[in-house]
Amino acid sequence: MTEHHLHLVSDATGETVSSAVRACLVQFDSIPRVHQHLWWLVRTPGQIRRLLEGIENNPGVVLFTLVDPEVRAVLEDACRELGVPCVSVLDPVMDTLKHYFQAEFRTDPGRQHTLDDAYFRRIDAIHYTLAHDDGQLLDGLQDADVIVLGVSRTSKTPTCMYLANKGYKAVNIPLVPGIPVPDPVLELTGGQPLVIGLTREPKSLSDLRRNRLRVMHEPVDSDYANEELVRGEVARARRLFARRGWPVIDVTRKSIEEVAAAIIQRIQRNKGVFW
Repeated sequence: MTEHHLHLVSDATGETVSSAVRACLVQFDSIPRVHQHLWWLVRTPGQIRRLLEGIENNPGVVLFTLVDPEVRAVLEDACRELGVPCVSVLDPVMDTLKHYFQAEFRTDPGRQHTLDDAYFRRIDAIHYTLAHDDGQLLDGLQDADVIVLGVSRTSKTPTCMYLANKGYKAVNIPLVPGIPVPDPVLELTGGQPLVIGLTREPKSLSDLRRNRLRVMHEPVDSDYANEELVRGEVARARRLFARRGWPVIDVTRKSIEEVAAAIIQRIQRNKGVFW
């Protein structure tokens, strides 16, 4: 079986180049084995020379996000000598913005990760979301950007944590059979914060819960995973969402990132940012 190697080189955390490569690789169904070699926080010519040994041992395409001209020149020259493709992921975007803005850009590594106001807002959002996970704290709901409700295993917690990492304060309220929705949630008025419901197709939800029970070494035939009871749970949740006029997102075939993106759009729309 043919093995392919990709070398991802970044002067920061590698988030940008990793995301770009991931978005591209999923479109190649016929490429079974791709080894990604990750080289992060590369900021000096000396570090480039050390990673070149890895490229020599496993030749493959080199994709990089390096803004320091001296550092990237060392990498590009070495790749040219080795005969391996070397591509800057940021160049097309930076060149387009340069011409559009009619302005020069800086070449400081890691500027997107500076400890600025946006960074501390994101940290604040993470603390807030952790404190309000799984309905454990109901104080300060008005400070939230979004309140997420759903029955068990509808990806509420990971979705809220993803939102928090993007700087959005998210509250997660579980819908449990026989337990009413907390009054502070029902008493919210004026459309702020946004309240949104998550749901999942009952058969998929039942299977997910059964797998969860199996991992926890619990009986898989419990009411928690019974498909008919799960179907009733989902139906009651949907009736609640409809009665309260809360928008609903079906997470059955959606990734956490897709669900969060849909919620962010609704948050922005709710705040009148666009649309």
